[in-house]
Amino acid sequence: MEFGKFLAAPEYKVTIVTYRDIFQSAVMEGSRFSEEYLKLSAVIRMDAGDIKKLGVKEGDTAVVRNDSGKVIVRVGSSGYDASHQGIAYMPNSPWSNVLLSADTGGSGVPRYKGIEAVVSSAKGESVTGVDGFLENTMKH
Repeated sequence: MEFGKFLAAPEYKVTIVTYRDIFQSAVMEGSRFSEEYLKLSAVIRMDAGDIKKLGVKEGDTAVVRNDSGKVIVRVGSSGYDASHQGIAYMPNSPWSNVLLSADTGGSGVPRYKGIEAVVSSAKGESVTGVDGFLENTMKH
């Protein structure tokens, strides 16, 4: 047996900031179920150092989870030159919404900034599809 087989994939705590993306919004007008929308929406953008620590490459899949939910998305670089380790970005989408807490602090508005989560490699796994969201909705 391989020694590495028993080692857990590295996990990394991040604070997620969601954002609006004009390209994603334009594609969404056509179809929220298209491959292009999935490509632009099911992504977590991270600091290059964080990507390296996870042992993944851009385009690989990662599990992003917290007490509110879990999704599998693609990993992408944030594209920022300045280091921002521990801070990740996700477009406002069904994938980031899974991670939102139901606790709004009495405001009735979800907290789209400062979402605490844990990221780990999901190499070889598929991005969470629309059917995954329907299953989660039916459970609640």
